[in-house]
Amino acid sequence: MSDVRHVLVLPDRDSAEEVAEALAERFGVTEEPQLVRDALAGEDDAEDAQWLVVVEDPTGRHDAAELDALADEYEGWLEAE
Repeated sequence: MSDVRHVLVLPDRDSAEEVAEALAERFGVTEEPQLVRDALAGEDDAEDAQWLVVVEDPTGRHDAAELDALADEYEGWLEAE
Protein backbone atom coordinates (compact mmCIF):
# COMPACT_ATOMS: atom_id res chain seq x y z
CA MET A 1 0.00 0.00 0.00
CA SER A 2 1.17 3.50 -0.71
CA ASP A 3 0.91 6.37 1.71
CA VAL A 4 -2.42 8.14 1.44
CA ARG A 5 -3.24 11.59 2.77
CA HIS A 6 -6.85 12.70 3.13
CA VAL A 7 -7.58 16.42 3.23
CA LEU A 8 -10.95 17.49 4.60
CA VAL A 9 -11.89 21.12 3.93
CA LEU A 10 -14.03 22.80 6.59
CA PRO A 11 -15.58 26.27 6.77
CA ASP A 12 -14.13 27.29 10.15
CA ARG A 13 -11.83 26.27 12.97
CA ASP A 14 -14.60 24.99 15.26
CA SER A 15 -15.83 22.62 12.55
CA ALA A 16 -12.27 21.44 11.88
CA GLU A 17 -11.69 20.71 15.58
CA GLU A 18 -14.98 18.80 15.84
CA VAL A 19 -14.13 16.75 12.75
CA ALA A 20 -10.68 15.96 14.16
CA GLU A 21 -12.34 14.64 17.33
CA ALA A 22 -14.90 12.66 15.31
CA LEU A 23 -12.10 11.03 13.30
CA ALA A 24 -10.77 9.40 16.46
CA GLU A 25 -14.22 8.32 17.62
CA ARG A 26 -15.63 7.05 14.32
CA PHE A 27 -12.57 5.95 12.36
CA GLY A 28 -10.11 5.05 15.09
CA VAL A 29 -7.57 7.58 13.86
CA THR A 30 -4.82 7.37 16.47
CA GLU A 31 -2.43 9.95 15.06
CA GLU A 32 -3.53 13.53 15.72
CA PRO A 33 -4.80 15.03 12.44
CA GLN A 34 -3.16 18.28 11.35
CA LEU A 35 -5.36 21.37 11.39
CA VAL A 36 -4.22 23.95 8.86
CA ARG A 37 -5.69 27.40 8.23
CA ASP A 38 -6.09 27.95 4.51
CA ALA A 39 -6.68 31.61 3.65
CA LEU A 40 -8.59 31.99 0.42
CA ALA A 41 -6.63 33.63 -2.37
CA GLY A 42 -6.76 37.40 -2.16
CA GLU A 43 -8.55 37.45 1.18
CA ASP A 44 -6.98 39.06 4.24
CA ASP A 45 -9.92 38.66 6.58
CA ALA A 46 -9.56 35.73 8.97
CA GLU A 47 -13.29 35.09 8.59
CA ASP A 48 -12.65 34.09 4.97
CA ALA A 49 -10.27 31.29 5.89
CA GLN A 50 -11.07 27.64 5.39
CA TRP A 51 -9.58 25.02 7.66
CA LEU A 52 -8.02 21.81 6.47
CA VAL A 53 -7.93 18.62 8.48
CA VAL A 54 -5.09 16.47 7.15
CA VAL A 55 -5.28 12.75 7.95
CA GLU A 56 -2.28 10.56 7.23
CA ASP A 57 -3.45 7.10 6.15
CA PRO A 58 -0.30 5.05 5.48
CA THR A 59 -2.21 1.78 5.22
CA GLY A 60 -5.03 3.18 3.06
CA ARG A 61 -7.66 1.86 5.43
CA HIS A 62 -9.96 4.91 5.63
CA ASP A 63 -12.85 4.98 3.19
CA ALA A 64 -12.88 8.23 1.20
CA ALA A 65 -16.68 8.21 0.85
CA GLU A 66 -17.11 7.92 4.63
CA LEU A 67 -14.61 10.74 5.24
CA ASP A 68 -16.46 12.90 2.70
CA ALA A 69 -19.75 12.16 4.46
CA LEU A 70 -18.22 13.22 7.79
CA ALA A 71 -16.93 16.48 6.30
CA ASP A 72 -20.35 17.07 4.71
CA GLU A 73 -21.98 16.94 8.15
CA TYR A 74 -19.96 20.07 8.97
CA GLU A 75 -20.59 21.81 5.61
CA GLY A 76 -17.23 20.71 4.28
CA TRP A 77 -15.87 18.20 1.80
CA LEU A 78 -13.05 15.78 1.14
CA GLU A 79 -10.50 17.28 -1.24
CA ALA A 80 -9.65 15.01 -4.15
CA GLU A 81 -5.90 14.36 -4.25
